[in-house]
Amino acid sequence: MLNNIWDERYASEEYLFGTEPNAFLLSQRNLLKPGKRSCLALADGEGRNGVWLAQQGLQVHAVDASPVALDKAQKLAAKRGVELVFELTDLAHWQWREKQYDVVVGIFIQFAPPALRQQMFDGIKRTLKPGGLLMLQGYTPRQLEYKTGGPSMAENLYTEALLRDAFGDMEILHLREHDDVIHEGAGHSGMSALIDLVARKGV
Repeated sequence: MLNNIWDERYASEEYLFGTEPNAFLLSQRNLLKPGKRSCLALADGEGRNGVWLAQQGLQVHAVDASPVALDKAQKLAAKRGVELVFELTDLAHWQWREKQYDVVVGIFIQFAPPALRQQMFDGIKRTLKPGGLLMLQGYTPRQLEYKTGGPSMAENLYTEALLRDAFGDMEILHLREHDDVIHEGAGHSGMSALIDLVARKGV
């Protein structure tokens, strides 16, 4: 018996969200400069983003709550010839170590209701090194109309005001709401209501 809904979703031989990196993350490639070495990939699932980050030369620590997803992520990493540190963890109980990472990546990590989301956002800021970068993409409430992926709970979705409030103590380099067609496996496919954030922690 699979122990949670995510194990069930990831149980297929196919990769639910595909094996290619998220388009927004790919568009920020120029920020992954020499010196930005250590990277935390949050709720990285089957590894498409963490593996790509490792291919860019980063030392990636990929965390997820599903052992099924992590097993598939390890297979993808082996296929691509890169090494990552994988950790099975529930982010609701994870210990966010202070000033550990040059880059934190969170792509569609909207499983978190408001209280856990605040805990995670606080943890992200704590675990970034001075000058470190956060790259975050999620869905806005308009996504409930498109129904092409993401949570069904409006309170889990992001708005520009919410992200400005959460990360206003960082330097916001990029923050944009937009509607675009995405193709990320069967899990995310079609016109989508998106919001992107890149923010830098103060030195």
